[in-house]
Amino acid sequence: MKMLNAAIIGGGAIHRCHVNALRQMPGVTLRALVDIDSEAGLKLAMTYHCRFYQDYREMLLDEEIDVVHICTPHFEHKKMILAALAAGKHVFCEKPVGMSGSDVAEINEAVENASGKLGVCYQNRLNPTSQRIRHELADGSSGTMLSIKAVLTWSRAGSYYTQSPWRGRFATEGGSLLINQAIHTLDLMQWFAGGVTRLKGVVDCGELAELTEAEDSAMATLHFTNGARGLFYASNCHTTDSPLLLEIHCENSTLQLCDNALWRIRNGERTKLVSDASPDGIAKSYWGQGHQHAISSFYTALHHPGKANYIDIHEAGKSLKIVEAIYRSSQMRQWIDINR
Repeated sequence: MKMLNAAIIGGGAIHRCHVNALRQMPGVTLRALVDIDSEAGLKLAMTYHCRFYQDYREMLLDEEIDVVHICTPHFEHKKMILAALAAGKHVFCEKPVGMSGSDVAEINEAVENASGKLGVCYQNRLNPTSQRIRHELADGSSGTMLSIKAVLTWSRAGSYYTQSPWRGRFATEGGSLLINQAIHTLDLMQWFAGGVTRLKGVVDCGELAELTEAEDSAMATLHFTNGARGLFYASNCHTTDSPLLLEIHCENSTLQLCDNALWRIRNGERTKLVSDASPDGIAKSYWGQGHQHAISSFYTALHHPGKANYIDIHEAGKSLKIVEAIYRSSQMRQWIDINR
């Protein structure tokens, strides 16, 4: 097995999940860390016993680096992906892959012409509960899916925005609640139902209006490819980060994700199927523990090209398209056909 050398761009909180994942995988070593804060970045690099770069473009000149992890604010994702692919590197990027459909199209073209692969982190697909939902739906015993309901109520205080001014701005984050916190929920909904055909949504900003120019709350009705209906509500105005409540109503049973546990309700009986693992102290509770699996799957594809089981640009673009459609629907006050 060839040893792959990795570099991480961005020393914020999420990078620790990537470091922890890399440390647990054979055939991979962390060679470099990049951060614009030279003092903090150098300290981290010393802790990890790796090289430090303040400029990611200088790091890309290191011919020994094979894989680049992007853990930076949203507005930097596209330019860093394009630069890394052009330098012949593989890329693993935190969501979202870009901030618009045009970003996705530009990145997709670069991927098609690059020697490197691009993976995107939608780690919630790899939660035990998400995997079991897919299994339950695939085996057919639940019958035809009729609807999916999802409710996400989290809390974001003023410091969340003031300490990182790129957040809550269309130019630098691409929006707010939808493209950051709720995109994972929308991704799961469309993944379970095989995609979205049309939707009507509303976004608004109330409690956090003085902190963000974008939305702090959103709701939408979605029509899925399989004929089911979706009901979605999300807000950052709660006083705590409540676990995702997701319910899938089928002909023969209901699957309910509640308090990080999956239940099957059938013929009046409620059966617990699986629970998600508790946080390991590195990941925040709402991140789950899927980073390890997502990163491992990407490196498996690099070491064994025939096992390409990771989120690529095509899959990553689906939830971003839904986010854009909700924004557009709210502005136009009408239904939006996704594929037009």
